Amino acid sequence: MALSDHPAERHRQIAGLFTDRVRGTRSWDAPSPVAGWTARDVVRHLVEWLPALLTSGADVDLPRGPSVDDDPVAAWQTHRDGVQAVLDDPETAHRKLTNPHIGSLPLDTAIDQFYTADVFMHTWDLSRATGQDDRLDPGFCARLLAGMEEIEQVLRSSGQYGARIRVPDDADVQTRLLGFIGRNPFWPEPVSRTP
Repeated sequence: MALSDHPAERHRQIAGLFTDRVRGTRSWDAPSPVAGWTARDVVRHLVEWLPALLTSGADVDLPRGPSVDDDPVAAWQTHRDGVQAVLDDPETAHRKLTNPHIGSLPLDTAIDQFYTADVFMHTWDLSRATGQDDRLDPGFCARLLAGMEEIEQVLRSSGQYGARIRVPDDADVQTRLLGFIGRNPFWPEPVSRTP
């Protein structure tokens, strides 16, 4: 199924897949492809970084669920539902998110561009950590990769992405995206990084 171009529906699709992976997780302490993170930490990251951005940049307060340490499934579902409610709210179309690092953007665009894309990429991390289906939508992989390649210097300097990992020249788009963001697409096997 192709992903929607509408931020609310795309979030529903991507967060829905992530929810399936959350519900399918059997060991929250399993190591993930993100160095030093467990499966629980992947969920923690997604639940914890967006609320502060929305509060400071758009005066939006998301509902708080239980701690990820106590109940990662409920923590994720509460967070997911809160984000979805913001995107489904007709007033969101008239709101902006303003941040010193990204400027001012329509709120739904900002959530889509920064958060939903993050959920999409971390779906692979959680899937791989927990032995679940790790295939991502190839069309959206291609779209993200093309956009990120245009601003590679900015991304690398942000500290949010690791060094690019070499992948075969004929690798599929998901493998190329993962390598670009510093993930070893063949994890847990060893990897060589580009300088």
